[in-house]
Amino acid sequence: MERGSLRVYLGAAPGVGKTFAMLQEGQRRAARGTDVVIAFVETHGRAKTEDAIGSLEVVPRRSVGYRGLDVGELDLAAVLARAPQVALVDELAHTNAVEPGEAGAHLKRWQDVASMLAAGIDVITTVNIQHLESLNDVVAQVTGVRQAETVPDRVVRAAEAVELVDMSPQALRRRMAHGNIYGADKIDTALSHYFREGNLAALRELALLWLADRVDEGLDRYREQHRIEATWATRERVVVGVSGGKDSQALMRRAARIAGRTAGAQWLAVYVSRRDGLTGVSPKALEALRTAAEEMGGEFHAVVAHDSADGLLDFARGVNATQVLIGASRRSRWSALFRPGVGELVIARSGDIDVHVVSHDFARAGVRQRRRTALTGRRLRAGYLLATLGTALLTTGLYLTPDLHGLPTEALLMLALVVATALVGGLWPAVLGAVLSGAALNYFFVPPTGTLTMADPENAFAIALFVLTGVAVASVVDRSARRTEEAVRARTEANALAVLAHTIVHGGDEPADLLAQAGEVFGMSGAAILRTDGERPGVEAYWGDQLTTAATADARIDIGPGRELLLRGRPLRAEDQSLLTAYAAHFAVLEERRAAEAEAAQVRELTEANRTRTALLAAVSHDLRSPLAAIKAAISSLRSTEIVWSPEDEEELLATVEESADRLDALVANLLDMSRLQTQSVTPLLAEVELNPAVQRAVAGIADAGRLRVEVDESLPAALADPGLLDRVVANVAENAVKHAAGSPVEVRGSAWSGPDGSAWVSLRVVDHGPGVAAASRAAIFEPFQRLGDVPRGDGVGLGLAVARGLLEAMGGALSAEETPGGGLTLVIDLPAGDGVRQVPAERPVPVGDDGRLQAGR
Repeated sequence: MERGSLRVYLGAAPGVGKTFAMLQEGQRRAARGTDVVIAFVETHGRAKTEDAIGSLEVVPRRSVGYRGLDVGELDLAAVLARAPQVALVDELAHTNAVEPGEAGAHLKRWQDVASMLAAGIDVITTVNIQHLESLNDVVAQVTGVRQAETVPDRVVRAAEAVELVDMSPQALRRRMAHGNIYGADKIDTALSHYFREGNLAALRELALLWLADRVDEGLDRYREQHRIEATWATRERVVVGVSGGKDSQALMRRAARIAGRTAGAQWLAVYVSRRDGLTGVSPKALEALRTAAEEMGGEFHAVVAHDSADGLLDFARGVNATQVLIGASRRSRWSALFRPGVGELVIARSGDIDVHVVSHDFARAGVRQRRRTALTGRRLRAGYLLATLGTALLTTGLYLTPDLHGLPTEALLMLALVVATALVGGLWPAVLGAVLSGAALNYFFVPPTGTLTMADPENAFAIALFVLTGVAVASVVDRSARRTEEAVRARTEANALAVLAHTIVHGGDEPADLLAQAGEVFGMSGAAILRTDGERPGVEAYWGDQLTTAATADARIDIGPGRELLLRGRPLRAEDQSLLTAYAAHFAVLEERRAAEAEAAQVRELTEANRTRTALLAAVSHDLRSPLAAIKAAISSLRSTEIVWSPEDEEELLATVEESADRLDALVANLLDMSRLQTQSVTPLLAEVELNPAVQRAVAGIADAGRLRVEVDESLPAALADPGLLDRVVANVAENAVKHAAGSPVEVRGSAWSGPDGSAWVSLRVVDHGPGVAAASRAAIFEPFQRLGDVPRGDGVGLGLAVARGLLEAMGGALSAEETPGGGLTLVIDLPAGDGVRQVPAERPVPVGDDGRLQAGR
């Protein structure tokens, strides 16, 4: 059976019109005679969306019992039995309500879609950018809301068509203000929190960039399938070749400036090392280049090639680069005449890629490159002595015995002397010996003797060939000696790297980054860290092709107790083993560093505890003594025999005692609660609590309770909370609001809402219209021993809100702060609803505290 095709309408935010676009596409296909059904659609009560359904057939939903309610979910069995040509499925990332023990039911809607595709049904679906798994952390950082429902990127990437449903942030906010997305009771909250213009602009950019990358992947596949090697300049990509020298930083800065001139452009720094691995910069220098590139907004890659120019251009063509940037040659013009540099070769071979040659302070510096030699000074001196004195002695011996040999023998003996000179002294002594030997042959043994002229042209050719052969042999011997020295040096550097890896402080802290480096250096297609011990067996991290067992790896090495580094791609050469050992040592150091960081975290906790203890002593020194002093003064006055108190005076003194004792009791209770929270010894006993009586009971004992107006509907769902702890939370929050309200009334309001995952929640909003708290200071009000504003001394130790937040989090709830419209501060208490919850609104854009903390259930 042919697999069905998938079409995805991708939106940047709720309300941009994904569902409407999906229904319109369904109507168009149905008008062309295609069998189209609606497998699942969620209109959210929007009239235009409901009208778009029109005459399309809707498959009835299946009823699922969930937390005492009947929830309508997509009926996969009914859709498969109906077997339409096209099925419309809304909200791809939705989590299905599944009854316990229900066979064949999928937990996620995208799994239902996969079953439809496998049955040959074409599917059209919708999803928002914030529900993609790879962007979950980024979206949470931008909006402050972590999405509980996500869909794997691979599901959307596999779609044959992904269409972006776009709308400007201003237009979307106008739709929200006109009531086209949410009900009137939720518009203000949504506009001031999740639907802020900055949030919407960031989500829109994420959607555009994600879709652009997918288009880029499709373009790369097309070019690969059709073997198109020419560059298609659809996006500016600048590849800058770096050598690790002093000019590399300047070149990368120039590449960043060039890429920054075009929106969406990117630049990549590339270091090409020789395939034989005998020359190159140190790993420390490579790590510095990688760090610098990332800090400038680029990417760094290290590749291996026989030729630097070809390696750079092959990489540029592989990433569809439009420009290559290289530095001006540091070699002198004289050197460039005899041997072209990398720049000249890149320009000659670039084809349709633009090449920029950037000048820098080190260009054409004219610094002579000293020829490296593996020979000691003694061997050089011996070589020159053999070339001169040896040639003279051999010539004398041959000249004195002319009857024992002819010209061929004399030439071979001279050539043997040149080879011996090359073995002893290297290139230049051998070249000198070849020239002297040729001259001696010509003068003493080639007719006419005693002169440098030659009667026979064949003899001239023989002498010239002799000199060239001597020079060639000397060059080969010298090159071999230098290669031997480079090989020894490379092996020494690798061994040094293995030792020095333990001292590396800066570098990649994530295993995936180190695996990527190892894969690039060794030319592998996959790398992984495998844990083999019994505690947590399995793959810890991987790069490229995922490895699951050591049997599927081409190379493996132990990196610590119960951990192995695996590589796949090609068998490693023996000379690579030392460098692989160095990487293994680096991974071991990374594990040690993590252990050290865990210890450092414990030290920070101890430091914080010490800071809290110091603050506690400071608070006790005054704030706890004040009510004690008031109690002692009142009691002393009552016991005095020198004054006769009237009944009214006695009542006032006793009221002072009672008030101070109550305040002292509240302070001590908060201190004890803070201590319990810090030691994580709070164990709430959760039960369903009716909010209206709980709030009335909690605020009854608050001073100036007459300024509190409770507007909590009795029909609200019960909250799942510990009744005693909830009383403490509401009392602390309400008392804090009364103190800071500057005499204005304080309101306590209740509401119910549903989270993105369908969970039911209730909220209490304590609203005051006082001076409020600046946005930059709202995070501090939840910290222990913090008292903002003009609260008088002796009126608390600054623990009320810290204790309230801690107790709420222990009960699975959250406490956040937001600005009251018109001025003031609103504290929001969120709690999960009880199992017997009534039907609540489908979704509530939840405000997030300005402290940036992720609130439970949001």
